[in-house]
Amino acid sequence: MAITYRDAGVDIDAGDELVERIKPHVRRTLRPEVLGGLGGFGALVEVPVDRYRRPVLVSGTDGVGTKLRLAIDTGRHDTVGIDLVAMCVNDIVVQGAEPLYFLDYYATGKLEVAVAERVVAGIVEGCLQAGCALVGGETAEMPGMYHAGDYDLAGFTVGVVEKDLIIDGSKTRAGDVVIGLPSSGPHSNGYSLIRRLIAHTGADASTQVEGMALFDRLMAPTRIYVKPLLQLLKEFDVHGLAHVTGGGITDNLPRVIPEGLGIVLEKRALDLPPVFRWLQQAAGVDDAEMYRTFNCGIGMTVHVAPSDAEAVMARLRELGEAPRVLGEVRAGDEGVRYA
Repeated sequence: MAITYRDAGVDIDAGDELVERIKPHVRRTLRPEVLGGLGGFGALVEVPVDRYRRPVLVSGTDGVGTKLRLAIDTGRHDTVGIDLVAMCVNDIVVQGAEPLYFLDYYATGKLEVAVAERVVAGIVEGCLQAGCALVGGETAEMPGMYHAGDYDLAGFTVGVVEKDLIIDGSKTRAGDVVIGLPSSGPHSNGYSLIRRLIAHTGADASTQVEGMALFDRLMAPTRIYVKPLLQLLKEFDVHGLAHVTGGGITDNLPRVIPEGLGIVLEKRALDLPPVFRWLQQAAGVDDAEMYRTFNCGIGMTVHVAPSDAEAVMARLRELGEAPRVLGEVRAGDEGVRYA
């Protein structure tokens, strides 16, 4: 008796169907630099040398952590793709890079085409928000590797920045103002603790936090800051940008501060949004633990000279952001201190 690949649990036809379904979505993200479409062995993308004199490629890769477990358990497959793109493109824009293209990796035990299409549609939406092209990816059906209904995601992005415009924090000076841009919630960090707190408190789909379902607050997609930041960089001399990811505020801001300098933040400026107040109460931890675990309502920080701060704040508001001054850079301090 013949035993086929389908008998072993791999459905090639389902994979082909998924590719055909997502092609219309993917076409929406294409940029002029992209040569060809889906289906090749590799994606071809031109370096935009017409706009860059000394282009430097900047790459990033990430996943969405155990937020994916919560997405699967609650059937919320439509926005984790946005999270995936956000975690990658937000990491490269802080160096001044314009994201050019994105690739994804989707792995599962048995391919459910409808679910995978919803995930990829979210990836497309993330790429549209970031202005980058979805040029390809990999769908891996691996029987025996995942429990029924489970899947995993990874993302990869490549961007470009003018060599003499790379942002690495070296321009940062004592007295620089630290401006915060709001997050939409925990973004894609701290979910191993979040899931434990859900189990500990018995929270479920009916749990409300200040008039909104807890799961709606927890599953809000990660904000993508690329377009407003790239516009800001064209108009102002930004000294530093920090993406607040794993390690929270405390561990991420020092990554773009030169030695001999530190950051002092005003605790009153870090007023915790409702979902973080719920998490803090459920965990029973102090502010210091919160600031090192979660973004606490701040997804990105912008560091500028005091003389530019007011104009930068005004421009960010025009670009649809809600910035607020968090503190300043000081000499002699190390890391982040809260006053």
